[in-house]
Amino acid sequence: MTRVSLRKKIADSAWFNRAIEATIAGWIRMAYRTSRWERTGFEPMDAALRAGEPVIVALWHQRLMMSPYLFDASLGKICTLTSAARAGRLAGQVQARFGFGTIAMSSHKRHVALSREVLGRIRDGWSIGIATDGPRGPARVASTVPLVWARTSGCRIFVVSFSANRVLEVPTWDRMWFPAPFSKGVLMCREWPETVPRKSTDAETEDLRGKLELALNEVTDAADRAAGRPAGA
Repeated sequence: MTRVSLRKKIADSAWFNRAIEATIAGWIRMAYRTSRWERTGFEPMDAALRAGEPVIVALWHQRLMMSPYLFDASLGKICTLTSAARAGRLAGQVQARFGFGTIAMSSHKRHVALSREVLGRIRDGWSIGIATDGPRGPARVASTVPLVWARTSGCRIFVVSFSANRVLEVPTWDRMWFPAPFSKGVLMCREWPETVPRKSTDAETEDLRGKLELALNEVTDAADRAAGRPAGA
């Protein structure tokens, strides 16, 4: 019991979490700076941000660690949705070190309250980023959450991903990737061409969800191929 309590105290310790956040953020920066990266397909999203247009950025949770370089924070503000659990808070604080804002999703927060918070941020000019299969999966199964935000706000959706010839794979539910230093990598973006109507049937929503899932798989597989990896790695 004492060991469990001690581990919990350490895990909940502010200084311990700051140290972990700094280590992860430092690793991501080092991996980016020591590797050769090709950035492709970002022109439409960058143009929207320069025009002051907030967007919705969707990616798979497995590729979340390079999110600071999948959105140019010098062109616009972005707020990411993170889990209120310990791992989600940690991920949010890492992103905060790169200038991202965060909104915590919690089972105690009513859906209406979360929607109001997100839409309020969008009205204030914030883009919204979301790991579309997170925070618990199943891996590469898209939720309808980005569709809800797009339908209500009218924002365009962009799907993004990264890949590299060398990565560190963490044994999580989605086999999360960390970029490895001194690699050759790809950062890729595509605009999702579908329009989300203000009103849609359950069948239409499911069709759009499937199309978004397909687009996320396509951009991720394309990034893998461009980095010299087999698609679906």
